[in-house]
Formats: sequence, C-alpha cells, structure tokens
Amino acid sequence: MDFNYLTIILFLPALGAFLVAFLLGNNAKAIKWTAAVFTFIPLLLSVILFACFDRSPAAAGLIQFEEKVSWIAPLNANYHLGVDGLSLPLVLLTAFLGFLAVLISWKIDLRLREYFGWLLILETSILGVFLSLDLLLFFIMWEIEVIPMYFLISIWGAGRKEYSAMKYVLYTLFGSAFMLAGILGVYFTTGSLSIVDLALTGFDSFRTVIPIAVIFFFLLIGFAIKLPVFPFHTWLPDAHTDAPTAVSVMLAGVLIKMGGYGMIRLCVTLFPNVAQTYAVLLVILAIIGVLYGAAVTMRQTDFKRLIAYSSISHMGYVLLGIFALGQVSLIGASMQMFNHGVVTGLLFAMVGLVMHNTNERDLRNLGGLARQVPVIAIVFSIAGLASLGLPTTSGFAAEFLVFIGSFTSTAVPGIQLYTLLGVLGVVVTAGYILWMLQRVFYGPVLEKYNGTADADILERVYMFAFVAVIMLVGIYPPILTNVFKLGVSPVVGLLGG
Repeated sequence: MDFNYLTIILFLPALGAFLVAFLLGNNAKAIKWTAAVFTFIPLLLSVILFACFDRSPAAAGLIQFEEKVSWIAPLNANYHLGVDGLSLPLVLLTAFLGFLAVLISWKIDLRLREYFGWLLILETSILGVFLSLDLLLFFIMWEIEVIPMYFLISIWGAGRKEYSAMKYVLYTLFGSAFMLAGILGVYFTTGSLSIVDLALTGFDSFRTVIPIAVIFFFLLIGFAIKLPVFPFHTWLPDAHTDAPTAVSVMLAGVLIKMGGYGMIRLCVTLFPNVAQTYAVLLVILAIIGVLYGAAVTMRQTDFKRLIAYSSISHMGYVLLGIFALGQVSLIGASMQMFNHGVVTGLLFAMVGLVMHNTNERDLRNLGGLARQVPVIAIVFSIAGLASLGLPTTSGFAAEFLVFIGSFTSTAVPGIQLYTLLGVLGVVVTAGYILWMLQRVFYGPVLEKYNGTADADILERVYMFAFVAVIMLVGIYPPILTNVFKLGVSPVVGLLGG
C-alpha cells in the first residue's frame, strides 16, 4: 500500500504537540480543539486499518501495511513500521484512549500548551512501541514516553506528585538499562536489529558469548517492570494515585501494556526455548501478582489507589496467559491487555469524575451517590462489573480465555494448579469491586453531597464510548480474537504447538 498510514498515525499527535506548544499561543479553545483533531484522525485511520486488515488464515504472522526505509546504514538500522494481529488491536486501543484522554482533559486550565503538548507526545511514543519492527526504533520510542510522563505527573498531579513522578522515572530507567543490554546482546550476536528477521531466524543457529538466557532476562526485566510484575510493582500505585485523570487512563490503558507486548514480541518469540525453560517461575510470579494485588486492593480506602492496585492483579492474568505458552492462553493474554485498557481506563475516568465533583477521594467519606449522580453511578457500575468479569462484557471474554488456555496448556508442568489459584483472584476481585460500588453509590444518602453535579454532555460522550467498546467485545469477542489469533499463531509454532 503506497499510502503511509502508519507514519501518519504515528506522527500526527507529535505534529499536534508542535502546533499546540509553539504556534497557537495561549488560545485555550484552539489548543483543545487542535489536540482533539490530531488525536481523532489517528483513531479514524486506525479503525480503517482494522477494517482493511487481512484476516484470512494465510495472513497468519504476516506484517501488513509495512513501511521500511534505511535509517542508520552502518548499524543496519531501519525506520521499519508494520502491524500484525498482535500489534494492530493495541494500536487501535492507543489511538482510542489517546483521543478520549483529550476529552477527559477538557477542563484542564493550568499551563494548557505544555499539558496537551506532553499528552500528545506520550501518545506518539506509545504508538511507536507497537508499530516499530526495528529494535533501535523500538527502544527509542520506549524511552521517549518517560519524559512526558514525568512532567504530566509532577506538574498536573496531586499529592506526592514529584516523588511519584521521580519514582516512575527511576524504575523505568532501571528496566531500560537492562533492556538496552539485552538489545545489544541480540545485535552483537546476530548483527541484526530487525524484529521480523530475528523471529524468522531464531537464536538456535547462533553461538553466543553471553548465555542466551541472560539476554532473555535482560529484556524480560525491562518488560516486567513496565507490566508490572511482582516484586517490581511498587511504582504503579504511586504513579496512578498522584497522576491527573487522563494520564492515569493512558498509564493503565496502554502504557503498561507495552510490557506484555514486549514479552510476547521479543522474549517469547525470539527465545522460545528459554521461555519454556523458565515458564514455571514466571507463572508462579503471575499467580503471586494476581493474589497479592487482589488482597492489597481489599485494604485500600483511597479511591484511585484501589483501582491502581487492582491493575497489578489484572496484569497477573496477562503474565499467566503469556507463559502458559499455549495458543488460547496467548490469545487470552492479548485480549486481557485490550480489555484492561478499556475497562480500567473507564474506571479511572469515572473515579476522576467522582473526585472532581465531590472533592473527596476517601471511600470512607462517600456514600449514596447513586441518587445524586445516577449517570455516573450506572456507568461506574458497568465498568466495575466488567472488571470482575461479568458475562457479556469484555472482562469475561478475556479472563475466560486466559483460564481455559492456561488450564489446558501442556507446556508448563502443574499449570492446572496454578490456574485454579489464579481463579481465586476473580473471587477477591468480585469482593472489592462490589464493596466499592456499595460503599460509594448504594449506601445511605449523605446530604452533604446534595447538588453534586452529574456527568455533563462531553463526559457522557467519552463514558458511553468506553461502554460501547466493552459491550461490543464482550458480546462478540471474535472481533478481536480472530485478529489476535493471526498474531500469536506463529509464536505458538515456534514453541512447538
């Protein structure tokens, strides 16, 4: 295809950031509308690509809409973009949340040019990770997101915002140092930076000075911190708690998915034998994350912190599905990344609305809001029920595939026991979600919240957009599973499945 869809999707938000930062002055209306337009067009193009994507069995593992230009010839590095069944849904999710994040930020009035500029740069960097097929380009895009995240949290956040922003940066850079070492190990071993070529060649034919398992774990540490995997998770509750609402949506929705994507795209695909060797260890860490995250969530009284800790538990399902190393489990892990993006994105958006409209974030001081803000209560309830995996929502489809795929996998000894332990996390999730909903919306009415504003028209637009996607994927999962299957089938082939 001659039209460079992927380049336009990738760099339009960055172009919008340039316009917002340098050419629009302090015109608040122009800044907001420019940000909206330059995120809506990538969303529209992503929908077009998703509709045009070849879903035939022959397309399994094929890179589509590919763009490749020589970049740094001495290193054999290329500007190489493309999508397959694994990356395209995540590109669509990023574009979707990027546009809604702008709408969620519509009432921001502090340093508008900087805020929307950094928000758009953040979207470009995340898109770049999912679109890159060159390891150097992948790493550069991975690193760029640290800068906007630091400023967005430290300037527009709340609470211990400087501490949380710096903690996020330090954890990310720590993981990135290992990832860079892993990428250099791959390059010095093979002489290639092409993710596509490396996946076809594999490492079995190369003699390495550094043990292959060391390179695998160097890459894995960077991805594990981002996902995050226990015990590398402690940055996440602080960053979520103190970030502005739209940034929490992007952080939970797509930024942490970079970790799961990297594990499948690089760790499992390039090192299938090593992944099989250490799968039991990583499955155990997944179950610890599921149960620990759910248990700690039960103890939270801060509204945002509760949702933040729930993400640790839900990302445990992603890790479980990945390292169960079966086709259905890998599809389930991919589905869980998408599902968590829209469900937790909506939860953070709704928490932000409640906090903004009531000026309260302590769950012990809230109650009975369903009578005062009925629209927020209904949408919040839908998001909560999707989070605990209610049938007909995307949460059920994703978690069902993870559990069925993991339980039936033959790649990991004892996987059935670990899967059953993981199912306990769903029970705990139901407990804290239902407790939260009852505490905030369905308890006795508190008169001090009489007159609290319900969602306005703009807020209802993005709320209902989230709900529509959650229900669409829940009612008709093949809209995504058929695409993800094309992406993970070659990976399963490398694993001997």
